[in-house]
Amino acid sequence: MEELNMVQRVAVWALPVLFAITVHEVAHGWMARRLGDPTAMMLGRLTLNPIKHIDPVGTVIVPLLLLMLGGFIFGWAKPVPVTWQNLKHPKRDMALVAVAGPLSNLLMAIFWAIVMKIGLSVGDSVAWMALPMIYMGGAGIFINTILMVLNMLPLPPLDGGRVAMGLLPGPQSYQLGRLEPYGFFILLGLLATGLLGKIMGPVVFGVQDMLYKLIGL
Repeated sequence: MEELNMVQRVAVWALPVLFAITVHEVAHGWMARRLGDPTAMMLGRLTLNPIKHIDPVGTVIVPLLLLMLGGFIFGWAKPVPVTWQNLKHPKRDMALVAVAGPLSNLLMAIFWAIVMKIGLSVGDSVAWMALPMIYMGGAGIFINTILMVLNMLPLPPLDGGRVAMGLLPGPQSYQLGRLEPYGFFILLGLLATGLLGKIMGPVVFGVQDMLYKLIGL
């Protein structure tokens, strides 16, 4: 998207980023509600209104900085609270609540692929509508793929860490859970050393290639 100026880039990325992180958090709350915990619903977090989920740093500042620096875009919203004591089968259900977020990103990536396909099909006859759909579709595929793969890393407090803790036997699950206070710093270390890109890259590009093939590119 080098041909777009900064205002155009913000316009293209704003909606996909907001929906990616908002739907991700709503999916956690929705699954928790299905499994017996109404906490998110009682706090008004089962809504697609992004204002309810915006984290000033993760939703606004970080994505804007990354956009201006020309790097890959990601962000986060305020985590949806889950009261695990309300869950019928806490260990298993916490894993299901966790996986709901990345799964929602996969579904949104497919949605944006369809949007991109429609934009490509419309063609030059209505370029004013087709071009935004193409650009936003590409941005939606990218941000949702990044969020899905990043969150499925088996590192607490990421969703993948929660899933791993739900699948592992008790002692191993406990040991993995002890990493949670350091998870963010481990993630920053992987990012600074370039290892995060090497770990995520093949999966991210593999999923994106699959989606582009789905829309016939």
